[in-house]
Formats: sequence, C-alpha cells, structure tokens
Amino acid sequence: MSFGDPNPNPNNPYGQQPGQPPQGQPGYGYPQQPPQGQPGYGYPPQQPGGTLQANNGYINVAGLGTVELATMGRRLGARALDGVAYGILYAIFSAIGIAGLVGASKSLDDCSGMEYGSSAYTQCVNDATDASVGILAGFFGFIAVFALIALLYEWLMVSIWGATLGKMVLNVKVVKESTGQAPGLGAGFIRWIIPMVGSLFCGLGTLLVYLSPFFDNSGKLQGWHDRAGSTIVIKTK
Repeated sequence: MSFGDPNPNPNNPYGQQPGQPPQGQPGYGYPQQPPQGQPGYGYPPQQPGGTLQANNGYINVAGLGTVELATMGRRLGARALDGVAYGILYAIFSAIGIAGLVGASKSLDDCSGMEYGSSAYTQCVNDATDASVGILAGFFGFIAVFALIALLYEWLMVSIWGATLGKMVLNVKVVKESTGQAPGLGAGFIRWIIPMVGSLFCGLGTLLVYLSPFFDNSGKLQGWHDRAGSTIVIKTK
C-alpha cells in the first residue's frame, strides 16, 4: 500500500502534483529580477538636454553631458576683447586715411608758391585735388570694408565655430541648447541680427541685448538673442 502520489510521473523532476508550479522558479512566488541598468530599477532616468542642474551654474547638454554655463564676467570680457580688436583695426585704417589727407593738403601748400592762374599752378591744384579725392574715396572704402568684416565677423565665427577670437581666449562657446553643437548659419544669424537691430536706437538697444542675460530668471543666463536662437553660452575649460 502506497501513501505517495497515486500516479507517479517519472518525467516530473520536481516530484510535484501536475498543474503545480515548480518551486524556486521566477514568476511562481519569487520576484522577477529587474533588468540591470535600466531606468526605473534604481537607476535615475537620463535628463534631456538643456536641463539645469539645481540652479548651480551647471546644465545638461545633449552630446556634451553636464557643462558649466559661462559667467557674465567672461561673456562681457570676451566682448570687450573683440571690441579692442575692432578698435585697433579701425585706428589703423583711420591713421592711413588721415596721413593721406595730410599729404594731399601739403601738396596744395606747395602750389601756393606758384604764380596764381598759371598753367603750372592750375596743374598743381588739379593734381592735389585728384589725390585728395582718391585718398578720401579709398579711406571711406576701407571703412566700408572694415564695417562689413566687423558685422560678419561674429555671425560667421559663432555660427561655424561657436566662438569669436575673444570668446576663444576666455574659453567661452555658444552652442545649441538641444544639440550641444555650434549654432549653424540660421540660428547664428538670428542671434547676431537682434543686437544689430538694437544698434539702430543709438546703440542703447544693443547694450540692452548684451545685458539681457542678467534679467533671465531661468538660471541659464540666456539673453534675448540667445532665446531667439535657442542657444546657451558655456565655459569650455
């Protein structure tokens, strides 16, 4: 007489009644082991790009990770360095133009020793006048070219490399908030044109744009031009 399983199954390695779950198997009274390294199982979810880190000057940027925002001191310092470079070039062009005009005026003085109304005097005056006009035209031509270069300088450098020479010196870079890359020509143009429009109001608009990061309550130090171009300014070192 047997008190065990009335119908023992030799293929049942667990020695349990049919229909009963094998003991010790996951899903049968034992908790499932969570996949390792996945969010929701003790690992914090990845934060999207542009997420500010506890308002402490650090921000998460896609492709860059956690980076430090550039301080306003660095940003204004970089702009001051660019302004010095502009000033030096402008001073050089101005000195060349002024020297040419002074030379032309001396040529006119030389004509004063000639007999007034004589052909030699007339020729001397005409030559001096032509020289003055040529020097003046060249001077304003240089100024126009310089102004064009100065206007395009920031747009192109920030668009392609994310930094002007002044920003490079102070380890400051402009990047797209969503990608961490240089702004590109489109966003760079938007970021550049807003201060240029501000310059039409006696320069006060430009000054307000450059100071506008002080008024940003998001903690990202974004100026009006940064918001329009969806950019942030970060510290590279």
